Amino acid sequence: MTELGAIAWPPAPIKTERFVLREPEPRDRAALIDLLASPEVGRYLGGPRSRGQLEREMPGSPARRPGRFMVDRDEAMIGQVTLYRGTGHLRQAAGRVELGYLFLPEAWGHGYAAEACVAALDWFATALPDEPVVLATQTANTRSMRLASRLGFHEEERYEAYGAEQWLGVRPSAARPV
Repeated sequence: MTELGAIAWPPAPIKTERFVLREPEPRDRAALIDLLASPEVGRYLGGPRSRGQLEREMPGSPARRPGRFMVDRDEAMIGQVTLYRGTGHLRQAAGRVELGYLFLPEAWGHGYAAEACVAALDWFATALPDEPVVLATQTANTRSMRLASRLGFHEEERYEAYGAEQWLGVRPSAARPV
């Protein structure tokens, strides 16, 4: 099992047809607070976080760490994609690389999450070609369930957490998104 920290970071920005995936910058702070405080975004994540708490706790620049990409469209952050090795917040993902994504509500419905996730997964498959990736979401989050399927994730298990049914999918290392 290779550590994500062993990957050269930051990678060169990843360019897609409509945006750039890049490391966090100080200018992302306000948009990241908007993202994490959004009731729509927090709906399937246990609820939004308090804007005041986020303002106090978030440093002047969002944390930079291997596997965290800000999704930048027209020089503005619209979301983030993460690829982190599970650290225990989710027993089912412990020790495995987990894909995560969050986008501002105004970015929903345009295929941005799919495009960004494909780009991040392609980068990851080149950096660590033998590593499978897992993804967890609430079964009630139909958009996320559809995206997981399009990205090549297959159900591994369902379980209860955070007062709701959760779904864990796995994408074998050789899988390519549709």
